[in-house]
Amino acid sequence: MSHRIRLPDVSETLTSMPTSGPLVDTFGRIHTNLRISVTDRCNLRCTYCMPEDVVFLPRQELLTYEEITRFVRLLVPLGVTKLRLTGGEPLVRRDLDKLIAQLRQIPGIRDLSLTTNGILLAEQAECLYHAGLRRINISLDTLRPDVFRHLTRREGLERVLEGIRVARRLGFHPIKINAVSIRGVTEDEVIPLAQFAREHGLELRFIEYMPIGAGHWERSKVYFAEEILQQLQRTFGPLRPVLEGDGTTPAQEWEYPDGGRVGIIASVSRPFCHRCNRLRLTADGKLRYCLFALEETDIKSLLRGGASDDEIVLAVRQCVWAKWEGHQINTARFIKPTRTMHTIGG
Repeated sequence: MSHRIRLPDVSETLTSMPTSGPLVDTFGRIHTNLRISVTDRCNLRCTYCMPEDVVFLPRQELLTYEEITRFVRLLVPLGVTKLRLTGGEPLVRRDLDKLIAQLRQIPGIRDLSLTTNGILLAEQAECLYHAGLRRINISLDTLRPDVFRHLTRREGLERVLEGIRVARRLGFHPIKINAVSIRGVTEDEVIPLAQFAREHGLELRFIEYMPIGAGHWERSKVYFAEEILQQLQRTFGPLRPVLEGDGTTPAQEWEYPDGGRVGIIASVSRPFCHRCNRLRLTADGKLRYCLFALEETDIKSLLRGGASDDEIVLAVRQCVWAKWEGHQINTARFIKPTRTMHTIGG
């Protein structure tokens, strides 16, 4: 079953849906965070993200940088202030620094970040920095070459580590490390990654293994947040929960006894749907209200079909208004999306 595409009929709106003000859904959640995938292509083949053999989208199917910029400009007056560029692997798309420079020029954008696997970071970090990027997230599940090869089906750990070194030298801050925790694969990586992050001034986030890859999801492989926390505390001592911010960040942060923090994103064991403020724009121009959404709003057809700004904004409002209460991973009603992570955007 393919994912369903919703082509919004702009002549039909729910009378209760607000047509002005912030992007709010029927549960009162206000959406200020947009994740933008710039490509579905990737130079790794992570087992929890995509299949080994994959057919990528034709380049003409991807949104152009000008189309992305126009869309963002329309969302800023609706309250969107935070952007993250993702892929696939965003650094495989040519001239990404040009898009970053365009987005940095949009008044109202307070936070612009990038998620990368780090393979191409060392060679591109300087131009990204000069374009105005300061915040960067790097996916790194292990410090062991053999485990890296097993998870990504490719070589490249040393290139990722070099990318981190270059980013630190240039002054990127914060540099966050995203580590997916998989039972039977990466339990032994928790402490080495924590020590590595503490030593190099990096912000580490452990992420529970989620049902978004190409293969059959095995819940038994979830290495739960509570287990990660217990493992950290056995090595570093009691960790104190940090309660601050606006509550929309997915990670629960914990403070080490001697200072410094680590975060755990418990997408499976403790879903944070009730405070979600995110929208996702895929590389081929589909707007999704959830990573696990089963339907999409076709923004590209509107952008390329001569739709007015008002029509595009209305389509966005309808998408947000239709957002479900949560993904229901922990219920029998959960349906795994047909799209894999690399086609949605991390």
